[in-house]
Amino acid sequence: MTRLSIGDPAPDFSLPADDGREVSLSGLRGRKVIVYFYPAAMTPGCTKQACDFTDSLSSLQAQGYDVLGISPDSPAKLAKFRERDGLTITLLSDADKAVMNAYGAFGEKKLYGKTVQGVIRSTFVVDEDGTLSQAQYNVKASGHVTKLRRDLGLD
Repeated sequence: MTRLSIGDPAPDFSLPADDGREVSLSGLRGRKVIVYFYPAAMTPGCTKQACDFTDSLSSLQAQGYDVLGISPDSPAKLAKFRERDGLTITLLSDADKAVMNAYGAFGEKKLYGKTVQGVIRSTFVVDEDGTLSQAQYNVKASGHVTKLRRDLGLD
């Protein structure tokens, strides 16, 4: 599994959103984009993280950031997640995990002391030119948005 680093070009993608739109990273050129990968909609940690990004979205957007949350869930499940938790961030479906693999966000990880294959909770910040300015793997769901805001000099 290849891991990306700061300064690498962000792999482009086009994925279906929970509302039926196709969203491509290249379509957001000129803006800063936070791309985060999470294992499963409607689980406690993923819900906490998505709600934290939603709570921070207006201040992130005011600083020129868009937020894309990507999981292997279907668009229909993501729509339920949005509705259930009042999410305002963009949720994308990577059912075949091709984008996760391109970002190094899928592979071996420890889960309850066992090595398993799965989504590695990861966050990337893509600058206006499509280059990574942050590449964070194995992030914690709780407190991550606060830490990311500090890392970006927003707080």
